[in-house]
Amino acid sequence: MKAISKTFPGVKALQDVDFDLLPGEVHALLGENGAGKSTLVKIISGVYQKDHGEFVYKGKSIHFSSPLEAREAGISTVYQELSLMEHMDIGRNIFLGREGQNRILGILDKKRIYKDSMQYLKKVKLNISPYTLVKNLSIAEKQLVEIAKAISFNAEVIIFDEPTSSLSEEEANNLFILIEELKKSGIGIIYISHKMSEIAKISDRITVFRDGKKIATKYTKEITIDEVLKMMVGREISLMEKKIIENTNGELLRVKNLSKKDSFQDISFYLNKGEILGFAGLVGAGRTEVMRAIYGADKLDSGEIMIDNKLVHIKNPHQAIAKGIVLVPEDRKGQGLFLNLGVDKNITISSLKDVSRFKVVNNKKNQDIAKKTVEKMNVKTPTIHQQISLLSGGNQQKCILGRCILLNPKVLIFDEPTRGIDVGAKSEIYKLMFELAEQGIGIIVVSSELPEIMAVSDRVVVMHEGKITGELKEDQINQENIINYMVGVTHYV
Repeated sequence: MKAISKTFPGVKALQDVDFDLLPGEVHALLGENGAGKSTLVKIISGVYQKDHGEFVYKGKSIHFSSPLEAREAGISTVYQELSLMEHMDIGRNIFLGREGQNRILGILDKKRIYKDSMQYLKKVKLNISPYTLVKNLSIAEKQLVEIAKAISFNAEVIIFDEPTSSLSEEEANNLFILIEELKKSGIGIIYISHKMSEIAKISDRITVFRDGKKIATKYTKEITIDEVLKMMVGREISLMEKKIIENTNGELLRVKNLSKKDSFQDISFYLNKGEILGFAGLVGAGRTEVMRAIYGADKLDSGEIMIDNKLVHIKNPHQAIAKGIVLVPEDRKGQGLFLNLGVDKNITISSLKDVSRFKVVNNKKNQDIAKKTVEKMNVKTPTIHQQISLLSGGNQQKCILGRCILLNPKVLIFDEPTRGIDVGAKSEIYKLMFELAEQGIGIIVVSSELPEIMAVSDRVVVMHEGKITGELKEDQINQENIINYMVGVTHYV
């Protein structure tokens, strides 16, 4: 790709960008959200069309007008938000849109579809029937189906967009093994991720973007993570600045023997004022379910919740917020945002009583609060009226946090707070956590990233199969101890 440019209204998404991909290599694209990575791969995959520049593929200048054209030419994409049809089975998903190629005398040849699907599933080492409905698959299994679908187009280029954001460590390692096998078969891989450790592990080259421009292309083995981060944000950056809170005295929240059938059992823990309590565990350990129950989003079977040493009864999120408990949900787009509304409405929607009189919203007051929040949270948006679905993941998350802070929480629960967020936004969110803790707010952080848990937490509670298996303090907090508890070994070293 030579001198590729793309402009959207008011935004230069790409400016004279050069990029190349070799057969059998993993070329990682790095940069903060909004840097231009996604725009480039959407041009490569036919979602967008370039304004200027030349796109050369297999020695020929080419122009894709649709994703289907790109796929038929051998370029497939596995997106962070998977595009499979949940109500259909695996085989029909793999050949969706190509039914015409699998007909005999006008009749759909289902036998051929499922036979061929089985062969593609074997290639990605997914031992499951092609008749299985997609809705019954795990996230990791769905991702493998997406890869099988890409291979079915005889892909010569596969683009992975944040592929491990919802995977466990074991599932991610299995994906890396598969990517290595795809490399050996000569497939070129374009890989987008915000996780520096996995970029260092699997990529051959990296290209760094900032503000729509290519900053540099380097061989991975010839550059350090610190150098990459500096190129990405244009300044020195520390992802993990361990906070020191002088005073976490005074118990704020205590839960006793919380239980919910088939989710978790006998959960008991406490949270002090100004403390950051990490919750670690494998995917499916029950951490999210516990937090949703405390927040009143899911019903408890039994147990007690106490705030400021007083027993409270929470049946719904409205009651939780009234008691000072606020949740930043795991599923940002599905549970945290109103995607068809603007930034301003998403920020103030939970605080309408503060900007209303006699149930009539004071628009000026509403917009003033939204503007102040956008400035305070450093949200990058052309206007507060911008539809929030058009913002990057990091800026969407900052809008959710701004909304939560407006509710004056005593307890703020972060569920996977930095999933799919670039390093610059991560640093800002960590800084905000520490500032809130210094103000005496109790913070719970649920995260699948162990470096994040170890860096931000004063204490760590670990869950395994719906139960708390251990609690770690200060010098006890290390990767080996956490992993022992995560897999059910109830002692630390």
